[in-house]
Amino acid sequence: MKVKDCMCGDVCCVKPETKIYEIAKLMEKNHIGCVPVCDNQNCIVGVITDRDIILRSIACDKDVKNTMASDIMTCNVCTCNENDDISTAEKKMAENQIRRIPVVDNNKVIGILTLGDLAHYDEEIGEEQVCCTIEDICKCGGQAKNNC
Repeated sequence: MKVKDCMCGDVCCVKPETKIYEIAKLMEKNHIGCVPVCDNQNCIVGVITDRDIILRSIACDKDVKNTMASDIMTCNVCTCNENDDISTAEKKMAENQIRRIPVVDNNKVIGILTLGDLAHYDEEIGEEQVCCTIEDICKCGGQAKNNC
């Protein structure tokens, strides 16, 4: 199975100058926990998660109405391609302990693949494989609990 077969193609993106408050509202409105940050050519330059907003903004007493995405975003984003085999994307997610991975074509965001997407297609992907990926993503201290 390819990434394009189970990714979400309807992705909300923001610009580096977007205020954190606006990003939080966008996340709430769309029921999402991750937003790619893109330049004017829609090329990915970073990513912001709901956790980033809490730990890098609110917990640091930053003014969310004046702090920009570029101030707290994660740079050097791990991405995958829509034509990658789903196992390749799962491996990247597990190795980087990320729950969501942007899907790009020539560095332009065209989708996002989430743990929810993997769980939704667990029959096609393989329930055991999905469970192992989730466990690898969530493991603490770099030690897996089983031999996936």
